[in-house]
Amino acid sequence: MKIRANFLVKGFVQGVGFRWYILREAQEIGVTGFVRNTWSGEVEIVAEGEEWQIEALHEKAKTGPMRSRVTGVKVVKDSAKNEFNKFEIRH
Repeated sequence: MKIRANFLVKGFVQGVGFRWYILREAQEIGVTGFVRNTWSGEVEIVAEGEEWQIEALHEKAKTGPMRSRVTGVKVVKDSAKNEFNKFEIRH
């Protein structure tokens, strides 16, 4: 069963290639949705996929690319809305 997850990633996550890292990982895992920077310095990820895919993306978000320092990832899960057909970076 597909679910939707909203992630809010905190730490040193902007200006270090975090969005591009998540884009590659999300495409490899096979989820749909988007990633974007927030005005408050965090990164927001909205993803839809199977439970195991969402958990895999959560693990990747907790690690981040080499130059990042993730201090926390808040996750809110909901039922899928099926509004995405790919995963992309939004600005």
